[in-house]
Amino acid sequence: MKKNKIFIYIACSSLLLSSSCKKFLEHQPDDRTELNSSVKVAELLANAYPHGNYLAFAEAMSDNAGDKGTTGRDLPNSSPWNYIDQIDATSEDTPPFYWNSCYKAIAAANYALEAIDKAGNTAEYSASRGEALVARAYVHFMLVTFFAKAYDPATAESDPGIPYVTLPQKIVEGNYIRGTVAGVYANIEKDLLEGLPLIKNNSYRVPKYHFTTQAAHAFATRFYLFKKDYQKVIDHANAVFPGTTIADNLRAWNTTYNVLGYYELQALYTNSTEPSNLLLQEANSYWGRNYAGYNFGLSSGVRATVFNAGNNPTGKALAMTTKIFGGNETVYNIPKFREHFVKQTISANFGDAYNMVPLLTAEEVLFNRAEANTMLGNNSQAIADLDIYLSKRIVGYSATADKFTETKATSFFPTLTVKDALVGTILNFKRQEYMHEGLRWLDIVRLKIPISHVSANGQTTISLGVNDPKRLIQIPQDAIAAGLTANPR
Repeated sequence: MKKNKIFIYIACSSLLLSSSCKKFLEHQPDDRTELNSSVKVAELLANAYPHGNYLAFAEAMSDNAGDKGTTGRDLPNSSPWNYIDQIDATSEDTPPFYWNSCYKAIAAANYALEAIDKAGNTAEYSASRGEALVARAYVHFMLVTFFAKAYDPATAESDPGIPYVTLPQKIVEGNYIRGTVAGVYANIEKDLLEGLPLIKNNSYRVPKYHFTTQAAHAFATRFYLFKKDYQKVIDHANAVFPGTTIADNLRAWNTTYNVLGYYELQALYTNSTEPSNLLLQEANSYWGRNYAGYNFGLSSGVRATVFNAGNNPTGKALAMTTKIFGGNETVYNIPKFREHFVKQTISANFGDAYNMVPLLTAEEVLFNRAEANTMLGNNSQAIADLDIYLSKRIVGYSATADKFTETKATSFFPTLTVKDALVGTILNFKRQEYMHEGLRWLDIVRLKIPISHVSANGQTTISLGVNDPKRLIQIPQDAIAAGLTANPR
């Protein structure tokens, strides 16, 4: 395979070689001091998580986004909705910005691992080593999910992956290859399995912003679901909440959440005190300010399709339906994100916007376990998990009248097998659950779901078939220009 010399955005503000970037590389990555203690290494790992996010572009590409028909304003998510390659690497909430944020996070993990090795990999560094390895695995997984084909055992050995970087970048230019999806997955699994047993939850001051054992197992359920290793999905899901039940950790939409107002809900959803949030990360983003007003998002058509009581197997509207705010579709939104605005100076009117993003949640663990059990023929276990979910989503839930059954799934999907009807039910609930969060796109690429975007006037339809090359987000233009192979178009 051809090896290319490329620029990977790791330590600099640009992919281009500059004198400022050269100077940056002469210093330690934490920009403070040498990594000569376990405390300093642990502090560096706060940067081993992407400070960019996928919410805006992943949501716009999915069928959770409709055309609201508004014009005459900045439409920052129009490119992904139209499947047009995004070339602006400096704007928040874009694929190139996320790519760059991911490789910066990987660089921090690699510098930490290098420091740990130089210190002799002693016991005092063990927990940090575990966090660094799992964080590195997670970030590479998200990159390969967005910028390469979804894992398919029949083609993974030949499908181009993304560069899996395991060494600190000491020079601006480096030699990298995309490798294969299979190779990337092998490295992810190696890092995950080596790192997970080393993690110590009590080593963190605020655990929800780090890979705890719960978050690491939750990530493992997502990874193995993509890999179609269903028993491992179940095993890791069962390990997420030792000593308690998953029901105790789901968002209480039909009780606590149901009585909250707009700003109260906005404050709680991404709070570290919310049991559902297993891993949170602050990201430079305007999503919390603008996601309700983007032209491509929760439109009237999407609202009717996704949230209408008759459009899910229960025949009842789930509790989050009553939390769609806005008098018209221009501003329809569920208040999940609260922007944190940081002024550049005390007196300045300008600064940087941040959102707290739930990267992993208890609901996803439950859904992943339910799907894995379905794929293995364990229908009763899958149905039990769906019933647990509904007990937190149907207002006034009745253990008799609202209990979920196989019949409810097959009646809603009469042309499907029991297995496919149950998977369809899971996807139906997930689509509602993760509105505004971009995770619908992961199911679309994983299961090769065809989608269509229709313009507000109904005159233009953009269809994305199961083998359409645009299902792969394009590698950033600067990386392509420096030699990394582009995705086909």
